[in-house]
Amino acid sequence: MEAPIPLVRRLQDALDSLGQSLQLPQVAVVGGQSSGKSSVLENLVGRDFLPRGSGIVTRTPLILQLLHSTAEYGEFSHCKGKKFTDFNQIRMEIEAETCRLTGSNKGICSAPIVLQIHSPHVLNLTLVDLPGMTKVPVEDQPADIEYQIRDIIMQYICNENCLILAVVPANTDLPNSDALKLAKDVDPQGLRTFGVITKLDLMDEGTDAKEILENRFLPLRRGYVGVVNRCQKDIDGKKDLQAALESERTFFLSHPAYRHLADRAGTPYLQQILHQQLTNHVWERLPALRSRLQALHEDAEELSQSGADDPAGRIQTFIQLVQRLGNDFGKGIEGRGNRVDTSHLSGGAKINRIFHERLPQECLKMKSDEIKLRQEIRCAIRNIRGIRTGMFTPDSAFETVVKKKISRLKEPCLQFVDMVSQELMTTARQCTSQLNSFPKLRERTENIITAAIHTHESRCREQVTLLIDIQLAYMNTKHDDFIISHYTHNANKKSAAQVTGSQVIRKGWLTIRNIGIMRGGARKYWFVLSAESLSWFKDEKETEKKFMLPLDNLRLKDVEKGFMSSKCAFAIFSTESRTVYKDYQSLELACNSQAELDSWKASLLRAGVFPENVAENGHKDLTDPQLERQVETLFSLVDSYMNIIYKTIKDLMPKTIMHLLINSVKEFIRSELLVQLCAPGDCALLMDKSPEESRRWQEVQPKQAALQEALRIIAEIDTFMRAPPPTAPGDSSWMQTTPHAAHT
Repeated sequence: MEAPIPLVRRLQDALDSLGQSLQLPQVAVVGGQSSGKSSVLENLVGRDFLPRGSGIVTRTPLILQLLHSTAEYGEFSHCKGKKFTDFNQIRMEIEAETCRLTGSNKGICSAPIVLQIHSPHVLNLTLVDLPGMTKVPVEDQPADIEYQIRDIIMQYICNENCLILAVVPANTDLPNSDALKLAKDVDPQGLRTFGVITKLDLMDEGTDAKEILENRFLPLRRGYVGVVNRCQKDIDGKKDLQAALESERTFFLSHPAYRHLADRAGTPYLQQILHQQLTNHVWERLPALRSRLQALHEDAEELSQSGADDPAGRIQTFIQLVQRLGNDFGKGIEGRGNRVDTSHLSGGAKINRIFHERLPQECLKMKSDEIKLRQEIRCAIRNIRGIRTGMFTPDSAFETVVKKKISRLKEPCLQFVDMVSQELMTTARQCTSQLNSFPKLRERTENIITAAIHTHESRCREQVTLLIDIQLAYMNTKHDDFIISHYTHNANKKSAAQVTGSQVIRKGWLTIRNIGIMRGGARKYWFVLSAESLSWFKDEKETEKKFMLPLDNLRLKDVEKGFMSSKCAFAIFSTESRTVYKDYQSLELACNSQAELDSWKASLLRAGVFPENVAENGHKDLTDPQLERQVETLFSLVDSYMNIIYKTIKDLMPKTIMHLLINSVKEFIRSELLVQLCAPGDCALLMDKSPEESRRWQEVQPKQAALQEALRIIAEIDTFMRAPPPTAPGDSSWMQTTPHAAHT
């Protein structure tokens, strides 16, 4: 059984053959120039193989794949099959490939160099050596070199599958580290970042990095590892890396600040912890990788099946596509299905809004225009009377006004049918977009569905028109919800107008202000205003009536506020100069606010009690209280009856549209669409693929096998990770302090 990291590399090779850009788990090494990145990588490999020099040496990403094996050699992806056993040649090949990609002007390039190093001295790791961060361009580098390098680094560390190894020299200010700043930008919680502190041996005397290595200063979730690399003198003197590792261990064991950290510091520990962290990260990211590969495999499988060239395969694909279209259309309308869009409303959701938001709003808008309704009633009463003076409210005025209001419903109801029809067409086009691979099939399908929607829409419009005409045909004033039906026991004693005239217009508390102190002073009562009278009671239970004032020949006037009083007042008086209440010429009433005062004035106006200084107004004869009371009577009747109509329309309209339009179109797509598509007898021609689809189908054939291999590798990784943890591979003897044979 292979370790998971080599399996991930095999997975990457499979994906490379697919041309997929899936980012697999790896470790990106980030640091500034001269931070010690190259030395850290060489120590991990145990060989000198990276270019050295001043300025920007690493000018393109180097993907370093370390593979534990018995043989020791390197292999580049740009010259596969060629094994480099001399690591000096590996260095020269890196320099040559870098110049080929970037030129010789110290510029940089985002295209990576991929190097595999097989060695018995390494643990399985995938590292990405990124260009060192710089701020000042040198020689003929572009002026924006800092931002170019930042962009390349961001391409790697922004990937959630990438661990970030931030390399920071110990002799610099840690809070100002560019590597940690970039890591913080893309990984604010520090879930993917761990730090490497280099150059511990170069710190000023009397200083140390103990707090940093103990993860107490600027702590990281994954902590810090300290290392001691070879200095420039050691490099120039060709100091052996094994000797450098022994010197590193001696440094940590002998340093008083780091002695207790010796087992958790140094290059061998860094190699082990990187291997462990990367292995764990593979396990964490495995579900997402598997889901992505399964989705790719399903798409390729579907495309492969849809592109079958044999006649039987074409017919089978044709039937499956039409059946799926019917299912998708039903899901788009009914709202079921596993994939729910969280950014856009479906056709069914929009139709629901039409039924239960737009339609009630339209009814409410028509109902709320009370001023216009009273004007129409007043005009109707006058026209019916003609030259005569009427004593009773004419029934024909009620019927005329109601029919006019019902007729106004026809246009918005038909508009709602059009709106639902448009949503059905939009949903159908969204479903037929899945047929883009077969242009002829999509075109004919859209034409047939559109024709069916128009046909059923026409039938639905006729039925909606019939519903309105039915309401116009007969005024059912015996309806249980009609206002008259509540008073049928009085039908033999009173006319409809009289019954309705007794209906309450307003109730509330008012203070009678002009009662003398000798009679008890101002007092609050519970007032009830109807179209015929103003009554008041001791309390709101209305069990003890104090007085009832008929509204004939009464007017309204304003009264100034009393001394030290915050209440607003108005007075009611008779135009015939008679007493209104007991021996008072006027009845002064007070309420708590101006808004309440205005509301009572409006209610009295509805009852036919008008201000004293109001003159005639074209449509409204304010000198005829009897006419206004009849207007209020008919207003109550019309409002009551139209509430019944609105309630009926809000109930029947969705049902009618649902039955005659939506369900009919769904049933047509489910049971008749396939028949009509097959009727001309050219089903095979409908399955002609577009040029783009033909090209995709040819490309998908080799991809299927690669995707199956990738899924098999994923299964192997899963099996390996669920097994008991194996011992980390590698020849551990080279990590010990005892000397051993030099590398060959």
